[in-house]
Amino acid sequence: MHSFRFPPVEMPPQAQALRMEVRQFLADEIEKGSFTPKPNCSSFGLFDQKFTKLCGERGYIGMTWPKKYGGGERSVLEHFVTMEEMLAAGAPIGGHGVADRQSGHQILRHGSERARQSLLPRIAAGECYFAIGMSEPDAGSDLAAVSTRGTRVDGGWSITGTKVWTSHSHRAHYLIALVRTAPKAEDRHAGLTQFIIDLSQPGLTLRPIYDLYGGHNFNEVVFDQYFVPDDMIIGEAGEGWKMVTGELALERSAPDRFLSTYQLLTESIRQIGAHPDDRSANEIGRFVAHLATLRRMSGSIAGMIERGDRPSVEAACVKDLGTAFEREIPDTFRHLLPGEPRIGGSDAYDEMIGTAILRAPSFTIRGGTREILRGMIARGLGLR
Repeated sequence: MHSFRFPPVEMPPQAQALRMEVRQFLADEIEKGSFTPKPNCSSFGLFDQKFTKLCGERGYIGMTWPKKYGGGERSVLEHFVTMEEMLAAGAPIGGHGVADRQSGHQILRHGSERARQSLLPRIAAGECYFAIGMSEPDAGSDLAAVSTRGTRVDGGWSITGTKVWTSHSHRAHYLIALVRTAPKAEDRHAGLTQFIIDLSQPGLTLRPIYDLYGGHNFNEVVFDQYFVPDDMIIGEAGEGWKMVTGELALERSAPDRFLSTYQLLTESIRQIGAHPDDRSANEIGRFVAHLATLRRMSGSIAGMIERGDRPSVEAACVKDLGTAFEREIPDTFRHLLPGEPRIGGSDAYDEMIGTAILRAPSFTIRGGTREILRGMIARGLGLR
């Protein structure tokens, strides 16, 4: 049986100093016109090669990695405050976000030396982008049900199957795919392996998936006897479930799981003004309290990861609560403020909230649906 542990974390002085440094950097870049915050989009959905390269030059990518691989040898908590500031400012981190948050860590901890040397310095420099290859058309959030197959061939593996909802894979250079490399057994989590996929190689096809609001972030990736060399495995063959659960702890606990509509929250508070009525004051207070709690929980998990723990159940809790929080923001403020949510109208706030309403249903799906997460939490607490 598991019990929730969210021990308090005090940010060290170097993390506090870095927060102010990053905040000033972002303010300066906005003033220079390097990027313009787009309140109707989350940072992870904004792709800007120049900004990602600039972040690499400043040492804001791969911050915790060894210097010999291009990293900065900083703490997980320093990375945490940098990510918070980037998200709060609406910075376009879609190019490096996935590799910085999870893929690079997987390669560093479990990849071959060739993979480390060839990929990590390029990621840290802002020159190499990654996507996630977990979900499949018939598996949903049940990752143990993946059916993409990997078959042993001379010097590596041949992969055939389909991945879906692969964000930014049409812009990425690589993705890490979860593949079944042994027949299903009584232990349905056995026989899975993670592979590093070079998206420039033959044997795969990318098909775009368009969002409700017309955006193109998602894709379907179809593999047809795609070859992966042996030294592009994450961990060992058959260890994929262990690898992917560790990766999901990084993905599900990060600040982007509750800050997708942060820009909308702050703008809505500005729209309401300094003298809110009782209902508006109550909702603002509730959202601010929830945000403060989620930040403490997410920061606590960063502290656990710093100590080498694997807080997968705590991460599932943060993801479930966080994505419900960011999904509720547009639905609440549409009823508190005048105007009509719309796409393509002349009013900037109406456009912002209209886009958020169309995007919001995806928040509780990406990274694991709430049903899957609550099942994990229940098992962790010994309730099922």
